[in-house]
Amino acid sequence: MSDPISRRDFVKSGTAATAAFMSTVPLVHARGQETTIKIGLVGCGGRGSGAAENCLASAGNVQLTALGDMFPDRIKGAQRTLSKLQGYKVSDEMVFTGWDAYKKVVDSSVDLVLFATPPGFRPIHLAYAVEKGKHAFIEKPCAVDPVGVKKVLELGKKAAEKKLAIVAGTQYRHQTSFMETIKRIHDGQIGDVVGGRAYYNAGALWKRDRKPEMSEMEYQLRMWIYYDWLSGDQPVEQHIHTIDVTDWAMNARPVKAVATGGRQVRVEPEFGNVYDHFTIDYEYPGGKHVMSMCRQMANVANHVGAYFVGTKGEADVYKAEIKGEKPWKFEGEISIAKAYIQEHTDLINSIRNGKPLNEAEHVAHSTLTAILGREAAYTGKVVTWDEMMASDLDLSPEKYEFGPNVARPVPKPGTER
Repeated sequence: MSDPISRRDFVKSGTAATAAFMSTVPLVHARGQETTIKIGLVGCGGRGSGAAENCLASAGNVQLTALGDMFPDRIKGAQRTLSKLQGYKVSDEMVFTGWDAYKKVVDSSVDLVLFATPPGFRPIHLAYAVEKGKHAFIEKPCAVDPVGVKKVLELGKKAAEKKLAIVAGTQYRHQTSFMETIKRIHDGQIGDVVGGRAYYNAGALWKRDRKPEMSEMEYQLRMWIYYDWLSGDQPVEQHIHTIDVTDWAMNARPVKAVATGGRQVRVEPEFGNVYDHFTIDYEYPGGKHVMSMCRQMANVANHVGAYFVGTKGEADVYKAEIKGEKPWKFEGEISIAKAYIQEHTDLINSIRNGKPLNEAEHVAHSTLTAILGREAAYTGKVVTWDEMMASDLDLSPEKYEFGPNVARPVPKPGTER
C-alpha cells in the first residue's frame, strides 16, 4: 500500500504544515445554512457506519460523499447498510483504501470528516483534517498514549484558530438526562461531592481468525481491539465513556491513580497484549476518590454506571436520579440512541451557525485520565497526572506498512515498561 509513514517523524515535526494554517472561515459557513454539507467517513467498521448513519439522520441537507478504510471488505460491508440511506451519494471514484485513504477522503470535496478508525490513528488523521481546513467528528478515544493526547490538545487550539469544529464521540455530553444530572451535581444538589464509583463491566468481544496470507501488521489491524497501540486497552477504548462522565461530574482531572488488572480469561497469544479486567482508584483534588472498574468477559455480571456521593445525597447519572435531602428524577426520555444522533445535530448546527464546537480539550483530558489508570495497572505503581503529561510514551510502530510488527509484551506490574 502507498504512503507508509512514521508517527514518530510526524510528532517530532510539530506538524509544520498545520502551523501554516489558513485564516479564512470554512467555506460551508460562508455558503449559508441551507447549503448541503458533504461528509466523508474514514474507518468503515461498525462504529464508523453507525456514525455516518447518525450524521445523515441528524439534520437536513447532509450528504455522505466519500468513504475510506484500510481494507476493501470493510468498505463493502459499510456500503451494504449506508447505500440504502437518504443522503448516500458516494460514487465509485470516491471510495478509497490503503494507508493514505484518510488523505484522499479529506482531500475530496467534503466539508466534514468522520474519523472512526482504531484510535491509535486518530492524532495523525485529525492533524491532516485540521491542516486542510476540514471540520471533524472524532470517535472516542482521541489517542492511545500521552504523546497522542498532547498532539490532540495542540490540534484543538489550531482548529479554534481556524474556526473548525471538532466534536468527539462522547455522546453523553449531548444527552439531556446526563446534562441535567451533572448540572444538578455542579449546582450542589447532593452537597459537596466526596467521591464516586464508575463501572463498565461488559461481555466478551469479537474475535477474527488469522488467515495464512495475513502479515502480522494486517492481523493486528483486523484484531485491533486486542493491541494497546491500536485500541489503548479497555479503559481507553471503552471505559472512557464512564471515565469521561467521572471527570465531568467531578469537574476536575485526577491527580493520580493506583490500579490492578490482568488477563484471567483472554490468556492466549491471539488476544494480543491487553488485559481483560481493571480496577482503578482515581484520586481527585481535595483527596476525593472515585473507584473505577471495567472488564470484558462472558457469563459474568455486567454493569455500566456512574454514581457520585455528596454530603447531602447521591446521584445515579445513568438513571438520572438523585437520592437524599433533595431527591429528584429526570422525567423525560433517557435514550442513548437519540444521543448518538444529537451529537451530530449539535455539530452540524455549530458549523452552520458559524460557531463551531470544539471538544478537543475535554476528550483529550478524558483520554489521558483513562491512560493514567491503564498505566497504573500496567506498572503496578502510583502514577500521577503530571507524569502522564510529561511522558514521552508513544505506542506507535516505527513504520505504518504491511509486514512484521512487534507489539509490546503483555504488561507485568513491577517490571519496567
